[in-house]
Amino acid sequence: MATPLTLPAGRRAAWREYFELTKPRVVALMLFTAVVGMLLASPAAPPWPVLAFGSLGIALVAGSAAAINHLVDQRIDAVMARTRGRPLPRGALGTPQVALFAGVIGLAGTALLLAFTNVLCAVLTVGSLIGYAGIYSLFLKHRTPQNIVIGGAAGAAPPLLGWVAVSGQVEPGALLLFLIIFVWTPPHFWALAIHRRDDYARAGVPMLPVIHGVPFTTLRVLQYAIVLWAITLVPQAIGLVSGVGGWLYTLGAAGFGARFVWFARRLRQDPARWAMPTFRYSIVDLFALFALLLGEHYLSMALA
Repeated sequence: MATPLTLPAGRRAAWREYFELTKPRVVALMLFTAVVGMLLASPAAPPWPVLAFGSLGIALVAGSAAAINHLVDQRIDAVMARTRGRPLPRGALGTPQVALFAGVIGLAGTALLLAFTNVLCAVLTVGSLIGYAGIYSLFLKHRTPQNIVIGGAAGAAPPLLGWVAVSGQVEPGALLLFLIIFVWTPPHFWALAIHRRDDYARAGVPMLPVIHGVPFTTLRVLQYAIVLWAITLVPQAIGLVSGVGGWLYTLGAAGFGARFVWFARRLRQDPARWAMPTFRYSIVDLFALFALLLGEHYLSMALA
């Protein structure tokens, strides 16, 4: 008979192991973009229950998807240096515990979305969970080097979900926010994949630099960075009635986008040196873009 898992003295508290399952740093960035989507969806501030409990619901469902990803990837996580210290490969938690945890927080998050936002938001949020934890983690990740391009739709959903939580419908502004993250995801992740190429090869994961090589991947990173730069200038060009975009945002986006392209060019010249700096800057770039959108939105309201 199996004995209950206990944490030896000096080990981290159990709640920290469960917290790690949710990939908190990833979810924090996703939650920030979701909140920005909520605030941009209406000229007026959204009702506080929608903002508070809608955000919590999206975060819980995202955390559930992350925990399911831990379950699906536990074999390759045990092989890769970057992930072998996660709770499952380390033996700190067992498969039944993680499955139960993922189910509980996923259901709790869905219940909050149904209670405090709307059915469309709940359905789209659960759909993003299925897209990431099911379609991407179970199938795409292990079958195609374009996995992150196709699977990136799930990761791009949070601002759209936040927008729909407030407006109850999918609108052009929400789709534009989705598109920005969708195009941002491949160069962001491929920079990390270049740095961890040997890890992915050892684990048998067909990431782009493993299948097509590093030079090919750096070219794709540069191409996507340029396309992203162009897309981030669209809000001002199309003059969305939601107030998204203006000269403050546009000038900032142009500067941050140019910097990302600069990093991508450096990456192409020296992948070993510039892979992680490019990866880290991509996070700064996305955070800055959404912060600028939010700042422009409220500046426009103040000046109206």
